[in-house]
This record gives sequence, structure tokens and C-alpha cells, in this order.
Amino acid sequence: MSRSQLDTLIHMANQIAINNAHYGDAAERVHVHLKKFWARSMKRQIVDYLRDDGSQLSPLARQAVALLAQDQPDARATSA
Repeated sequence: MSRSQLDTLIHMANQIAINNAHYGDAAERVHVHLKKFWARSMKRQIVDYLRDDGSQLSPLARQAVALLAQDQPDARATSA
């Protein structure tokens, strides 16, 4: 995956978080959106980014991606 693709995913996750920030269950709403509408490869890439760094994700996006990570096995842990 190119850096520009990752930058796009980060931007999209942050925008989705902004658009849902006014809800009381915002992190869960963003999580559900990512789970329902993002391709498996996109979800894997953003979760990997969170596990590796995650610094460019907003706090709300970071929470949502952490929830998403709970839905996915850590491929690095299983390949060791």
C-alpha cells in the first residue's frame, strides 16, 4: 500500500469521526460505519496503521479503529 493510500484512509476515518462526533455513542457509530462500508483490505490497513503508529488519527477515530481491531485477529501474532 502506498503512503498516499494510507493518508487517504486516515483522512476518511477522521472525517467520519468528525461527522459523528455529536452523537453520544460516536466511537461505536464510527466503528459500525467502518465495519459495514469499508472493504476488508481498507479495514486491515487502518488497523495495522493504528497498531504501528496511529498518531494521525483523531482521538475519536483512534477509538473507533481500536474497536475495529477487536473484530480482527492480529495477523502478526498468528504468523509468529
